[in-house]
Amino acid sequence: MTPVLEVNNLSKRYGDLVAVNAVSFPVNRQEVFGILGPNGAGKTTTLEMIETLRPLDSGSITLDGMDVTKQPQKVKQRIGVQLQSSSFFDKLSLTELLKLFGEMYGRQIDPLALLNEVELKEKAKSYVADLSGGQKQRFSIAAALVNDPVILFLDEPTTGLDPQARRHLWGVIKRIRSEGKTIVLTTHYMEEAEELCDRVAIMDSGKIIANAPPQELIRKLLGKGFKKERVERLASLEDVFLDLTGHSLRAEQ
Repeated sequence: MTPVLEVNNLSKRYGDLVAVNAVSFPVNRQEVFGILGPNGAGKTTTLEMIETLRPLDSGSITLDGMDVTKQPQKVKQRIGVQLQSSSFFDKLSLTELLKLFGEMYGRQIDPLALLNEVELKEKAKSYVADLSGGQKQRFSIAAALVNDPVILFLDEPTTGLDPQARRHLWGVIKRIRSEGKTIVLTTHYMEEAEELCDRVAIMDSGKIIANAPPQELIRKLLGKGFKKERVERLASLEDVFLDLTGHSLRAEQ
């Protein structure tokens, strides 16, 4: 399979700090690729270089056949970026905002179809300020889909959401992927990465120290003789919470 994104020997330095150190990885079409790592590992800097938001010190990035350094404007037309925290005009409805974003790309879009994609059609006339946390995250994904991107970048998309809203957003992400999109996401939730990602790259100190499907990484760890210090429970407190309150979203979600 030909990768839609190829990152080769990517590096970024800030004075004596090497934020990204010769990072390389491919992302295949219609794949959910996760980038994991502790704070300061280099995840955000790597994504910002891919998204043309930060210049490269060395290395190369090819996205959908385009050199990110040489064709940044064309690359921007082909990607969608959902940030962990986004700001929108507060006096425009969701429909008006999506139409405005479409005009910025020179596209005629169907705002109701986009809202339906993220299950917000009933909120079409609402303002962003009136949305719950989960709804705001879903709307930011709708906004990132306005230009029909080749790759959708999601930055910690479920941070701060309650269990129902988080799992609901997982379903939205899975559906978007099933419709042909490639997704690159960062998350601090290992359960989320295991649930959503076909492959994960684990970064630390600016380097990729592992890159494989989650289950393969788990098998390798077990193959080394790893044993948990305490026996894994068959259920967690989150399972109790969902069992008692249900999996469905509340009306305000």
